[in-house]
Amino acid sequence: MSVFNNAQPIYMQIIEQFYYQICSSEILPGEKLPSVRETAVQFGVNPNTVQRAYMEMERNGVIEAKRGQGSFVTEDLTLLRQLRANMAEERMNQFVNNMYELGFSAEEVLKQVTAILNNRSGEDSWNE
Repeated sequence: MSVFNNAQPIYMQIIEQFYYQICSSEILPGEKLPSVRETAVQFGVNPNTVQRAYMEMERNGVIEAKRGQGSFVTEDLTLLRQLRANMAEERMNQFVNNMYELGFSAEEVLKQVTAILNNRSGEDSWNE
């Protein structure tokens, strides 16, 4: 499915992939996730790695394991909105740090972002 990097454990990268899919509504609240085996095949990793990712997501409350049925995305929209906000903050921090490393000032970064945002439109169902 994707290429893994050496900077972060694979199970964490799998978590990030699922969180991205959940936050972008590719996977919806209450939706069943693929089995551990299916996910392991999809990512080309050991099932134990996927199991660790699923356990971590369950510990964070993002997914719920239902005995004999599988793992499902939580329907707790407050938790999912917080997850989305956390992911946005992480990505924004990375972006701003990268822009500063390129020599852009805060004003230049704002100007770039404003120009890009002015060219986009659309509603966000998460903020209703």
